[in-house]
Amino acid sequence: MSDYIAPIKDMRFAMTELAGLAEIGRLPGFEEATPDLADAVLEEAARFAGEVLAPLNRVGDREGSCLTPEGVTTPKGWKEAYRQFCEAGWNGVSAPGPYGGQGLPETMAIAVKEMASSANLSFSLGPLLTAGAVEALLICASDELKATYLEKMISGEWTGTMNLTEPQAGSDLALIRTRAEPRADGSYRIFGQKIFITYGDHDMTGNIVHLVLARLPDAPAGVKGISLFVVPKFLVNPDGSLGERNDVRCVSLEHKLGIHASPTCVMAYGDHGGAAGHLVGEPNRGLEYMFIMMNAARLAVGLQGVALGERAYQQALAYARERKQGRDAVTGEALVTLDRHPDIRRMLMLMKSRVEACRALAYVTAGLIDRAHAAPDAGERARQLALAEFLIPIVKGGATEMGVEVTSLGIQIHGGMGYIEETGAAQHFRDARITTIYEGTTGIQANDLVFRKLMRDQGATAKILFGQVADTVQRLIAAEQPELKAVGQRLGAALDAWVKATEWLGATVKDDLAAILAAAVPYLNLAVVVCGGWQMGRAALAAAGRLAAGEGDGRFYEGKIATARFYADQLLPQARAWGETVRAGNAALAAVADDML
Repeated sequence: MSDYIAPIKDMRFAMTELAGLAEIGRLPGFEEATPDLADAVLEEAARFAGEVLAPLNRVGDREGSCLTPEGVTTPKGWKEAYRQFCEAGWNGVSAPGPYGGQGLPETMAIAVKEMASSANLSFSLGPLLTAGAVEALLICASDELKATYLEKMISGEWTGTMNLTEPQAGSDLALIRTRAEPRADGSYRIFGQKIFITYGDHDMTGNIVHLVLARLPDAPAGVKGISLFVVPKFLVNPDGSLGERNDVRCVSLEHKLGIHASPTCVMAYGDHGGAAGHLVGEPNRGLEYMFIMMNAARLAVGLQGVALGERAYQQALAYARERKQGRDAVTGEALVTLDRHPDIRRMLMLMKSRVEACRALAYVTAGLIDRAHAAPDAGERARQLALAEFLIPIVKGGATEMGVEVTSLGIQIHGGMGYIEETGAAQHFRDARITTIYEGTTGIQANDLVFRKLMRDQGATAKILFGQVADTVQRLIAAEQPELKAVGQRLGAALDAWVKATEWLGATVKDDLAAILAAAVPYLNLAVVVCGGWQMGRAALAAAGRLAAGEGDGRFYEGKIATARFYADQLLPQARAWGETVRAGNAALAAVADDML
């Protein structure tokens, strides 16, 4: 398996030219986010990812995590790597300073997360879940709970999880049965079982802080009756030291297609009298609170698609440059490297352009989140948050599906050797497959985009995005370079398809809900293609500006323009097809009887 080398130039470009790091650095609280600091963070994170995490990726895939009578053990090297990760401060890059974090903007932290996920996805999942739990406690928990848990979670001394799913309740959380019984001292006893709990148990830290959805005895039925509780693996004494073991245990580990080193646990609560827990926030608002974790996790999971796509692209490119096979169809030269063959070059460029487009969209979304947190004006914060929330299902659904397709292309470029585990190409594909499922399947992301994001404000946020894309189109078409004009023309046609599909959804939703549901994923795919083209167009404009000014690495900027042109020619035409699929609605499905399925 080839080594992972973080694409620092691409990351810095997305961070500065597209996400607007300089502007974010002028916001209150982010004044330390200077270009020099960003360079230092990128360089050091790249070193750590390449030297510490990447070498363990294959080890973790082979060994996996194991359940023993003492609990879950992680693969060789995991505990040491986690200790180094925390000592270097990577666990709290964007966490608030008052609780021990570095307080850096998400626009910088997202690059660190991408590197960790590329180098070793299984390892990165533990810190990812902890970060989500921290975010939920920061916003919703009492001061007492914050004082007890946050500093040690941010430092990495303790990790965090989120416990939603149960055997009878997959994505339908209304079916949750785990119950919470109040005690005289204000605490609760938790009883129930949770499944698919990432890092629900492990041997890397002294304590694990579980955030658990459960029902109170008088809770209303359905999702309105779900509350959120903190349930630690070990109880915490008043002085912050660890007390006795809580009544929560991992009773089995799932045997999975990929991410073998990440322990996916079945957790049992209350088998011996009840697990002690504390209510987070107000009763019956647990699902609302959990969505704080969920939104953070969905952006991070979308980033995993980018990360795995990048890792697969690097390996496929290295293999294509080394492997000699076949004759050059144009020159007739015998035994040339794979990258000389046009179809291989096409596949490599598909991998490269799609990864860059999704990276840009993820980093731009991180920038919106920073503005939503720190912009001085409340109205501006609300506007930025609405844009970020609109883009999150596009990033999550689109980038993870991209990751699966790009890692599959990586295997294809390797040919038969890609199907052999020893090359490592197959691991990227196996690891990527879960990303389209956890934290909400692609269908759930599509429904979220259509119903919770598009329809909730009658398309107002979508219109803002359309306006921003249209502005990019105008700037591209007005440019002197033919390559930019061509990108602008393709992007303009794609935007038109997105606008028309959106208008169709708005006109149809009241009369034909089945048609909207059938069109949701095609609509998401359409949005992904156009938003990716939008960011590639912006990248091309930024690169052209640098070239005109004679600044930086000219070859790098020329590559940005060439990649944008490839994306425009090879991928943006798909927008029209997805638009037609959306407008076809439920007509094709309506003719399919149950016995035809």
